[in-house]
Amino acid sequence: MTTPWAEWDHIVKLDPDKTLAEGETFEDVCRTGTDALEIGGTLDMTQEKMQRVIDACAKYDVPLYQEPSNPAVVVDHEALDGYLVPTVLNAGDIAWATGFHKEWVKTSDVNWDRTTTEAYVIMNPDASVAELTDADCDQSPEDVAAYAEVAEQMYGQEIIYVEYSGVFGDPDVVEAAADALEAATLFYGGGIHDYDSARTMAEHADVVVVGDLVHDEGCDAVRETVEGAKDAKKTAAESV
Repeated sequence: MTTPWAEWDHIVKLDPDKTLAEGETFEDVCRTGTDALEIGGTLDMTQEKMQRVIDACAKYDVPLYQEPSNPAVVVDHEALDGYLVPTVLNAGDIAWATGFHKEWVKTSDVNWDRTTTEAYVIMNPDASVAELTDADCDQSPEDVAAYAEVAEQMYGQEIIYVEYSGVFGDPDVVEAAADALEAATLFYGGGIHDYDSARTMAEHADVVVVGDLVHDEGCDAVRETVEGAKDAKKTAAESV
């Protein structure tokens, strides 16, 4: 059975605690050509903020997923295609590996048919998510490849997510993670800001994720990254 993300090249991640670029709407975001929207953020998340963005995007024909940072912000919404739940492989705080997940299961009737975990490796020590999770970001390409293999082969993860969160990462790290995987889908996020950066990372990752760009620069910049990601995949397909 093919998973939806196996067909994606590009995701826009919308942070409910941030505004869109001046004069732009969620409809504009949905028309960028991205393959999916992921609603989630690290700091100051509330269920109300999540609900507002999900409601705004629900009427458009783009796959819509919530990435809840903790059980308290999970939104039950019929327009959601599912939940992509982070578990941080290199977290020092166990809450981000299994703790929050345990609490969600204890307090909710989780719909497992619509829930998938994302096995994160966080790589930018200066990012708020690294501080929040107490992540050990001192990881070589070989380390990240090993994390990716552990996630897929030992834990059965369908999504491995290399996250540089705000800075453009090392393509060698992403390539190493990609080479370690057999069937899992590799997401990359961090510093994707134009056609070239998207194309560079899409040469290794299956899916590039754009976050800050949509809030800071707007939809024209996002469209460039969509084109870069898709051109990388087109070139790869033609060379096979």
